[in-house]
Amino acid sequence: MNAPVQIKKGRKFDQVIEGARSVFMREGYEGASVDVIARDAGVSKATLYSYFPDKQHLFLAVLEAECAQQAEVEFLSDTNNLTVEETLHVICKTLITFFLSRFGQDMFRVCVAEAQRFPELGRVFYDSGPKKWSRNIAQYLDSPKARKTLGIEDSLLAADQLAQLCRADLMLKVLFGIEKDPAEDEIDRVAAEAVKTFLARYRRA
Repeated sequence: MNAPVQIKKGRKFDQVIEGARSVFMREGYEGASVDVIARDAGVSKATLYSYFPDKQHLFLAVLEAECAQQAEVEFLSDTNNLTVEETLHVICKTLITFFLSRFGQDMFRVCVAEAQRFPELGRVFYDSGPKKWSRNIAQYLDSPKARKTLGIEDSLLAADQLAQLCRADLMLKVLFGIEKDPAEDEIDRVAAEAVKTFLARYRRA
């Protein structure tokens, strides 16, 4: 990803970012015009250009903010009193909820669509989300409490396997527009099945 120029911030900076986010997520990079971004942000083009020299730097700023939000997904808050199986369910449900969210879907689509135009974008997205999540999950799998229940040699691989189980068919249905708003009990069912499959592989005899 190209190194960004020094961006000046002002009182309408967040307003510009939010308007640009809406347009970029809706239209993609190529389809988004500065005129439409300025209109959706409720600012003039002059104001927009006072913050960003061009559309590319605005796009990168939006994606940087989105990736920072992705990195804040929290799995393990308030799980100290839960069993290992219950904690795994919390992790899976958190992942599935993110994968199915409008934010998660939009980020996935944009990063795939713009990977060739911005080759470093995929790495930033991966590092701020999937890689960070896998490390957090692996850290839990390596904890003394989890090791009493689970026999895992490669915790990072196991963490990735757990995340892949969470994607299942439901994520594809939402991604392709087949199902728009999965019910809570469906998300719980997918999470429960992911945990059962994971435990079948790793639970100590």
